[in-house]
Amino acid sequence: MKLYPIESGNFKLDGGAMFGVVPKSLWQRTNPADSNNMIDIAARCLLIEDGDRLILIDTGMGDKQSDKFFGYYYMWGDDTIDKSLAKYGFHRDDITDVFMTHLHFDHCGGSIQWNADRTGYEPAFKNAAFWSNADHWQWATKPNRREQASFLKENILPMEESGQLKFTELPKGHILKDSPLGFDIFFADGHTDKQMIPMIHYKGNTICFMADLLPTAGHLPLPFVMGYDTRPLLTLDEKELFLNMAADNNFYLFLEHDAHNEIITVQHTEKGVRMKDVLHCNDIF
Repeated sequence: MKLYPIESGNFKLDGGAMFGVVPKSLWQRTNPADSNNMIDIAARCLLIEDGDRLILIDTGMGDKQSDKFFGYYYMWGDDTIDKSLAKYGFHRDDITDVFMTHLHFDHCGGSIQWNADRTGYEPAFKNAAFWSNADHWQWATKPNRREQASFLKENILPMEESGQLKFTELPKGHILKDSPLGFDIFFADGHTDKQMIPMIHYKGNTICFMADLLPTAGHLPLPFVMGYDTRPLLTLDEKELFLNMAADNNFYLFLEHDAHNEIITVQHTEKGVRMKDVLHCNDIF
């Protein structure tokens, strides 16, 4: 097995929205804001090469939305999925599986693209299966009013229409062991219903793709919960469970949205679970 970080493009989000009820005087210590109160956000995906399978976890925003849409997110840098794949000698047509932690636009938008004459949409990975789960699919295709701006039908419905959509099983507890993708999955409901956190066993270690359960290293304190979460009190419990497990087992936490920290480890302290080490993907992969 080989792992590759895939940068799909950076953007900015309002720091207050990213930290919910936490005062700016606290969160800006780890995530400094610009003059518009915006903080740096990454869309760092992960490619798994395992035998004859190439599994891409999340796909970023993509590029099919309008200039007005992207204008809200202050895109910066020149990273794209295609450039990142090419860096390692791959093309999007080589991808066999696209695993989506959840279907918010900044995690799955790159899965679907305009067709050749821009009259409709088609899979951006024509040879891949698209993986979600039945409960989250139902949640995303019939969205509540809180999340409907994050679940864009043009990102989601073409997966099913293409015939390439597949669902994982649902666990009896939090963790699905031995999923069809070859890794374990931690299911979390605080951010959105049935978000999936891959737990990849790699060279004797466990690499956890944290998605929106832990967006940045600055979100380690339990009360530091995003304003976007639909069930913030549940997020508190899920973070506590997962971070204690990560500290006990020295998991490597791969941070999808932290523009400045790629991978961290954590440890138990008197203040709770806190950062231990900051690592680059090259240090582990």
